Amino acid sequence: MTDALRTELSRIADGGSPAADHARAALADGPMRERLRSAIRALAVHRGPSSSTCPSDAARAVGGEHWRDRMDDARAVARDLARQGEVEITQRGEVLDPDADWRGPIRIRAR
Repeated sequence: MTDALRTELSRIADGGSPAADHARAALADGPMRERLRSAIRALAVHRGPSSSTCPSDAARAVGGEHWRDRMDDARAVARDLARQGEVEITQRGEVLDPDADWRGPIRIRAR
């Protein structure tokens, strides 16, 4: 799965779409939270508002075999992006308030 997500980011980076810059930043060296932020943006924008991504997709794409260690950061970054209005966080199809307490599986989609 990790390789497939890195491959997806590479295709996005090479494709010239609006998400390309985010994908390139996610694949580059840099602070992990910034790479996670870029990965979430790239995947959400590329998949569009009718689809979604999971925080684990971003964590797997940039965290490699230690992706589980990145999950708290990935969820926090998703929450920040939702506060900024860049993405929506959903659970069971319902949009969540990024400032509310929630737990369990979530999905991230472009606005």
